[in-house]
Amino acid sequence: MLIAGDLFHRQPLLRELREVDYLFSSLTHTKVVFIVGNHDYLKDSSYYRTFKWSSQVYPLLSQTLETVEFEDLGVCVYGLSYAQREIKESLYDYAWPEKRQPAEILLAHGGDEKHIPINKKQLSRLGYDYIAMGHIHLPMEIEKNRIYYAGALEPTDKNDVGPHGYIRGDITDGRCKVQFVPFAVREYVHMKIAVEKGMAERAVRECIAKEIQRRGTKNIYKIILTGFRDTDMVYDFSGMDVYGNVLEFIDETKPAYDFEKLRRQNEDNLLGKYIERLKDSPEGSVEYMALFEGVRALLETKRG
Repeated sequence: MLIAGDLFHRQPLLRELREVDYLFSSLTHTKVVFIVGNHDYLKDSSYYRTFKWSSQVYPLLSQTLETVEFEDLGVCVYGLSYAQREIKESLYDYAWPEKRQPAEILLAHGGDEKHIPINKKQLSRLGYDYIAMGHIHLPMEIEKNRIYYAGALEPTDKNDVGPHGYIRGDITDGRCKVQFVPFAVREYVHMKIAVEKGMAERAVRECIAKEIQRRGTKNIYKIILTGFRDTDMVYDFSGMDVYGNVLEFIDETKPAYDFEKLRRQNEDNLLGKYIERLKDSPEGSVEYMALFEGVRALLETKRG
């Protein structure tokens, strides 16, 4: 089992390390190798520095590249850990494998300017059979069957949309084959619901409920209403969280104005001239958006 940093999202408590070690110790056919990332970095008082792990757990806690070898498996794993929140040096550019075992694996954490910047081409040229990446919460392929961010097992933020899980790999005769395994109990989902003119609020609520039921009631949703609503429609979102799993509602609907009727009724004033100027704008253009916003503002001014 390879853990490429940020086993914890902050400094772990001693009791938390005991709990994790107990879980690792229950694995009967697995060796665990991990590094420490920028969130749970090795500050001077870190319990990582003194904790005694079970025999099958191998932390790589040095700030320079170190290794652990498994001769029975023909595997050597390389890695280094963070001793501060930020490391701006490109530490992996020359982290060459030493060809100690038939299979050589690198644990690497970072990828942005403040957390070990990474040159992807140089990373590929190093020659590892597999590189397990940490730091980014979403799964990402850097190079097929060789370099991957596994991402977090569960989403940690409302914008961590899509599947979460782990990477399962097999190295045989120098060839690595991997697959992403979905694991998360739930996902954050940004779900768009199309609204039409004349659609009652209850109909919108039923549409949301059906879509949530179809996509999974365990997921957590951000609902985005799109399309066109009646000009007098104001949605009561408090009645739309049917399953209690909607984190946020966003109303991107536009009032279904009858622009031609408004233009004819206001030919002699600013509203009519504004509509005439923009009424033929392509749908989705900046001018098209300005048509709706401008008409709304002018109507509110007129009513006021």
